[in-house]
Amino acid sequence: MSVPLEQQNKTRDADFSKAMHGSSAKTGAFTAMFTKDKKAHNAAVDEYFKFWEEGKGEARMGEEDSERRRHYATLTRQYYNLATDLYESAWGHSFHFCRFYSAEPFMQAIARHEHYLAAKIGITENSSVLDVGCGIGGPAREICRFTDCNIVGLNNNDYQIERAMMHTERAGLTPKMKYVKGDFMQMDFEPNSFDFVYAIEATVHAPSLEGIYGQIFKVLKPGGRFGVYEWLMTDKYDASNTDHKRICHGIEVGNGISNMCKISEAIRAMKAVGFELEFNEDLAARPDPVPWYYPLSGEFKYARNLYDLFTVLRITKWGQAVVHGFVGIMETVGLAPKGTQKTANNLSVAAVSLVEGAQKELFTPMYLMIARKPSNA
Repeated sequence: MSVPLEQQNKTRDADFSKAMHGSSAKTGAFTAMFTKDKKAHNAAVDEYFKFWEEGKGEARMGEEDSERRRHYATLTRQYYNLATDLYESAWGHSFHFCRFYSAEPFMQAIARHEHYLAAKIGITENSSVLDVGCGIGGPAREICRFTDCNIVGLNNNDYQIERAMMHTERAGLTPKMKYVKGDFMQMDFEPNSFDFVYAIEATVHAPSLEGIYGQIFKVLKPGGRFGVYEWLMTDKYDASNTDHKRICHGIEVGNGISNMCKISEAIRAMKAVGFELEFNEDLAARPDPVPWYYPLSGEFKYARNLYDLFTVLRITKWGQAVVHGFVGIMETVGLAPKGTQKTANNLSVAAVSLVEGAQKELFTPMYLMIARKPSNA
């Protein structure tokens, strides 16, 4: 009897993850960067960056048949094979942005951003919750502690799932949480399985927002709510503007995104699949005294403690130059796999583009939508 293609793909991905990462999922993130299998790491670098070779980076919004859209799962998986350790070392366990209040420490703001989403959705104790694109589980663990709900994290990257399981076990939350390997465009869960669903800056990796929202609608119970912090270009974005296109492309290539969408498109997609949109707002547009992107732009005056200071130092161009130089030396002497510095440089492109997009009001990483599945659906 032949093995189904989906199972073949899962086995292939798991084998590649084991070959590339080995036992590094059980170590610290910084140490993990230097313990990859060099051959497998090179293969991941080649497979990711082939999508951004000259001539392939011009695919823009609305081009439904672009290569990146067709291969979104591979694009996203290899991006996080390369970037996860760098993200975790620089940012912590929650790979997302947040708003800041004056004198609010970085980690407190990150947690509050997660609490705010859980509260707006209305997640309740012991409810069944799906985290779509859960990363290494930082937000899921925080929301689990905050609400005492039961969470399933969905992820298509085996290495991230391994790290998520390790951190969850150390946090003592294993009885309340589990992680599932899967494609969020083809969810294997039974229809009407979850009381609540959320996604934090993850559905941007979908090749179609209507497609991913449709999958979420399917697995959500009637009357249940879906909440999302969505990465979007604002409706000030003009695809015919060369400067706007440059910024959008920088965001895409630096963050493993097949195609960025606009706010108006996301709202249409949410309604098109049957959701009742109860709340929507661009939280990045609020007149906050501290910009959400300050760690990327290097505005040290907003750092509240030593942790914040080191976070900003690691992420700004000065800190990146030091880290990239160190990584380059390690790569040259063979202690870091080839392509590690290229990946770090790619994240620098992302940071510059994100800040520029925000300052020109072309981009938001926190367009909040809360939607309900009708009770009769």
